[in-house]
Amino acid sequence: MDTTTAISNKQMVTELLRSIQTGDPKPIAYINPDKYIQHNLMAADGLAGFGALLKALPPGSAKAEVVRAFQDGDYGFAHTRYDFFGPKAGFDIFRFENGRIVEHWDNLQEIAAPNPSGHTQFDGPTEATDLDKNEANKALVRDFVQNILVEGKMEKLASYYDGDNYIQHNTLIGDGLSGLGKALGEWAKQGITMKYDTIHLVLGEGNFVLVASEGSLGGKHTVFYDLFRVQNGKIAEHWDTIETVPPQSEWKNANGKF
Repeated sequence: MDTTTAISNKQMVTELLRSIQTGDPKPIAYINPDKYIQHNLMAADGLAGFGALLKALPPGSAKAEVVRAFQDGDYGFAHTRYDFFGPKAGFDIFRFENGRIVEHWDNLQEIAAPNPSGHTQFDGPTEATDLDKNEANKALVRDFVQNILVEGKMEKLASYYDGDNYIQHNTLIGDGLSGLGKALGEWAKQGITMKYDTIHLVLGEGNFVLVASEGSLGGKHTVFYDLFRVQNGKIAEHWDTIETVPPQSEWKNANGKF
């Protein structure tokens, strides 16, 4: 029996994240010990920084439930329910070289109550389909984020959706374009502005596409991770995490969020 068959990037990502909770030492071997570029600004660079972050957790406190995991070329990425210095929703992206992890990005947000439509930050489909449409779906979602969220071409908004059929998992926004419009209107009344400036990464597997972007929310430097599910060429569902970038004086590494 051949026991040397390589496992997929998303399997390695899933096992590594689960090991935060289980303490299984095996998945640490998936990380290249000589090159591990860390973009979580609360962790020092390298494998030693990853270990130090785990040691800082109260014993037995860490939980990591991988809800969704995907892969795109040299990348594996996951949507995870954490208890990691408190309950959090997180997206993690890992880049692989020669079968080992060499770089990591993430975005974390505190877990909140269900949104106005009763959806949590995690429920909904978890398995990728339409694998033959991966590149088309990535192009569609990139265009949406660039045209609508970066450039503000709101006249194009409806073209990306099938009417009001849109399931929303953002903690403050209800389903449909109507829910999105209502939330944006309320934010405007409160003087809260959300601005996307730069798309950094677009990764997908089939009908799921993750976009990592940088901008501002309420005037604060912010990173946005948005996961979209595409159905029949239209955006059908959305999950996200929004994280304020800490002051540079608090960073544990010099790599930045991207």
